[in-house]
Amino acid sequence: MRPAVSVIIPTWQEAAGIEATIRAVRGCGSCEILVCDGGSSDGTIHRCGLADRVLTSDPGRAKQLNAGAAAARGEILWFLHADCRPATGAIAAIERALADSAVIGGAFSQEIDHPGLVYRVIEHGNGLRVRLSGWIYGDQGMFVRREVFEKLGGFPDLPLMEDLYFSKQLRQQGRIVLLKERLLVSARRWEQDGPISRTLMNWRLILQAHRGVPLDQLAKEYRTKRGIADD
Repeated sequence: MRPAVSVIIPTWQEAAGIEATIRAVRGCGSCEILVCDGGSSDGTIHRCGLADRVLTSDPGRAKQLNAGAAAARGEILWFLHADCRPATGAIAAIERALADSAVIGGAFSQEIDHPGLVYRVIEHGNGLRVRLSGWIYGDQGMFVRREVFEKLGGFPDLPLMEDLYFSKQLRQQGRIVLLKERLLVSARRWEQDGPISRTLMNWRLILQAHRGVPLDQLAKEYRTKRGIADD
């Protein structure tokens, strides 16, 4: 039977947590799970036994997401970061939202896995961004009707912010919703950079991109700040 929902999880060096993420998705109900790895060297692909398919592609999140979507069989595509854990009712929530023909996609409310008050502020701000602008970040569990995804040509092949640029196109196609159901998001990146510094860096990169700074330049700056070596 053709699955209604295909879950696409891009990975790179996610051996520590990918198994738990796939298990959490399995607990959400009937779906197809595809992992698309971008060249991990830590054994990530060997920990994906619960997935339906494990694919490999050239590195780069946009390439991985598009490769997973191309291989998926579902009419609903759900893009999930490897360090995000959905609640058990997530798939049913997506299907309820898309039962409205005017809705073409959306995202989940976040629950960042940290007790600090600043993280509650970040969650609220990220939800407000989706409601007001339709801009969805990848760690909000974006979902979309396949026909709309294909009409837009998938994620733009960009070195940075492919999720933002895609969601800006998506909002022009129909209604986008923010579900009340929570997606548990790892706090690891905010903890590494500091929650305020991380948030300010994200907004600064977006503003620079809108001012015309080349994304290749911004991606190099981002990797340098994160301590990620260039290929």
